[in-house]
Amino acid sequence: MIYPKEYDVIVIGAGHAGIEAALASSRMGCETLLLTMNLDTIGQMSCNPAIGGLAKGHLVREIDALGGEMGLNTDATGIQFRMLNAGKGPSVRAPRAQCDKKAYQFRMKSTCESQARLEIKQGQIAGLLVENDSIKGVTTQFEISYLSKTVIVTTGTFLQGLLHVGMKNIPGGRMGDSASGFSKCLIDLGFELGRLKTGTPPRLNGKSIDFTKCEIQPGDDRPPLFSYMTHTIQKGKNDLFTLNHWQEGMFHVEQLPCWMTYTTQQTHDIIRANLDKSPMYCGVIEGVGPRYCPSIEDKVVRFADKERHQIFLEPEGRHTQEFYVNGCSTSLPFEVQYAFIHSIPGLEQAEIIRPGYAVEYDFCPPTQLQASLETKRINGLFFAGQINGTSGYEEAGAQGIVAGINAARKVLGKPAVVLRRDQAYIGVLIDDLITKGTLEPYRMFTSRAEYRLLLRQDNADLRLTELGHEIGLGSEERCQRVQQKKRVMAETLEKLRIERLDRVSLADWLKRPEYFWGDLPVMYQGVDPEAALQIETEIKYAGYIDREMGLIAKTREVEDHPIPSWLDYDSVHGLKTEARLKLKLIQPRTFGQAGRISGINPSDVSLLMVWVKRGINPKSED
Repeated sequence: MIYPKEYDVIVIGAGHAGIEAALASSRMGCETLLLTMNLDTIGQMSCNPAIGGLAKGHLVREIDALGGEMGLNTDATGIQFRMLNAGKGPSVRAPRAQCDKKAYQFRMKSTCESQARLEIKQGQIAGLLVENDSIKGVTTQFEISYLSKTVIVTTGTFLQGLLHVGMKNIPGGRMGDSASGFSKCLIDLGFELGRLKTGTPPRLNGKSIDFTKCEIQPGDDRPPLFSYMTHTIQKGKNDLFTLNHWQEGMFHVEQLPCWMTYTTQQTHDIIRANLDKSPMYCGVIEGVGPRYCPSIEDKVVRFADKERHQIFLEPEGRHTQEFYVNGCSTSLPFEVQYAFIHSIPGLEQAEIIRPGYAVEYDFCPPTQLQASLETKRINGLFFAGQINGTSGYEEAGAQGIVAGINAARKVLGKPAVVLRRDQAYIGVLIDDLITKGTLEPYRMFTSRAEYRLLLRQDNADLRLTELGHEIGLGSEERCQRVQQKKRVMAETLEKLRIERLDRVSLADWLKRPEYFWGDLPVMYQGVDPEAALQIETEIKYAGYIDREMGLIAKTREVEDHPIPSWLDYDSVHGLKTEARLKLKLIQPRTFGQAGRISGINPSDVSLLMVWVKRGINPKSED
């Protein structure tokens, strides 16, 4: 059957990437279909019900500044908020929130159901409809065909997903859900596939944990929020899933504590004695796991000199006793998990209510994508999320909103939006993926951004709000608020430069390391705290910021200089074979992107620039 309605955008998968993609395209005016294997798992937090963290928090604030939903939903359903690295420099501070797992999921589902021009249907994808290398729609396992101008694939860990607990494995994208056989369709269309692995720890019954043996970790007294529109969160009479809300000029949230304990030597001995039963160490798992989020087996083997490792006990919700054991991802057999969990202080009597497991899945190396996240092979087909080799909700959501924006703009006949590396962490993420690819689940870090002092989590609104409004995603109110904030900042900064204390301007006075905003005269204490923080940062780090701005200006000419489509790499004399092959594979848009490809050195880029400058176009000579 061919469904009677034709859509502008179809999104396959309703995880964090799929939700942001579907909301973005529908809010930009496109008729959108969100197609999911199970309507009951829209927005499910398959691993830790936490949002944000180092660099990841930057991504969430950027998603929000563009007009996305992840930050707002986190603020509405968070049960603990903390600013990480609060005592360090502004470029590495990042917000993190522990969410109520089910409240986050069901509130996000409600948001999607309420969104105009967005339809949600249950159906498992079977194939893509392609004509002349252009997407035409999708088909489901029940042979229903949905036609569309563009399609966004966000299949998460479900492509040929395989779950491992010890030597036992079953098909599935996560525990309790089936796998997808969609990989064959992608292979038939000519896409290259790889294999990755991720994992999750056991979950424990909170009633069986002895918290007196653990260290308490409360949330921040003043919760650091993600959204710039938190004042819009209102709790309705029958709204069960909005836990926090804005009322009488304040954001109301009741926070729950997390707890910390440590592994012991006995824990390590148990794990070492059972490594032969680990599917990772026996070669049963072929996929490459995340280097920066290792399993407990990996920690014990790779860091054999450490006497103990931190274990964080994090509540999964306000109305459940289920606790997530952060730092304890494992695929060891259940009986081994049972033994080593009971060797950890506070967990001697702990009841495992879900075992930890590893999931192995297919992904498409992201060098097969353009900067818009549209595939190079099929016109109108976009990929976002873990199918591109990333890990984490935040990386998925960031790709999702970009794919949704660009699918909508393609339908509307507008050019793609491509965020630069000096403009957003999202730009760094996507450029890394499409230029360098990845051999392991990609995770965002502040160290990946060359201009991280400019790309702080506190100024995402100043960087991206007006762009989000311009493309039709951010609201008018959001744009007006950031413009007012910019005016306040400019006026306040000017006053600080003019007003003097002991013949020294307040701006120069504030630049001194021993003075802070709270030391300024009382008239400045009424300035919006976020604006004050950004003014103070600009003053204290002016030299470093100017240096980064200078570097950007210096490299912008090369960075933005396009590589003409007529350039034939095979005809460039003196270009080594490795460079030629990689340039043909990745097809960089600019000389800056070409220079970031692994195996391409500055002399290769210089050769290409000379070749283009000379205007050697083999096609024109024909």
